[in-house]
Amino acid sequence: VRAAFAHTGLPSLADDTGLAVDALGGAPGVCSSRYAGENVSYTDNVRKLLQEMKNIPQKQRTARFATVAAFTDGSREITEEGILEGLITFDPSGSDGFGYDPIFYIPEKNATLAQLELSEKNKISHRARALQKIVEQLRREKVI
Repeated sequence: VRAAFAHTGLPSLADDTGLAVDALGGAPGVCSSRYAGENVSYTDNVRKLLQEMKNIPQKQRTARFATVAAFTDGSREITEEGILEGLITFDPSGSDGFGYDPIFYIPEKNATLAQLELSEKNKISHRARALQKIVEQLRREKVI
């Protein structure tokens, strides 16, 4: 976010997300987009994760998406985290979304992220939660 602000001189917002799977000690974590290696597809990453978890029972397939969002306008920096808890499925399901969405099951919704309508996903997502916290902070500071 600092680089974007330095380059543009405009208020800037950035975020990054990782998937943490408890049975894998928090992996893939910060390496989520490169889990199966450099220059791989989302399908490659999902395939590797499912292969590593093939013998893990359902109750032990807990995971969470974590997003950290950052904002700066040159006079302040704000960072916030958003978390979405779920379970890793045994097989992909759903065609919306990207990345690990087809194998990230949300029990309260009885669906994977890839099975949810985009509007529903945007209401509950880890990214939405982090960004909402930034918006709330900017409102408290009367910036917006």
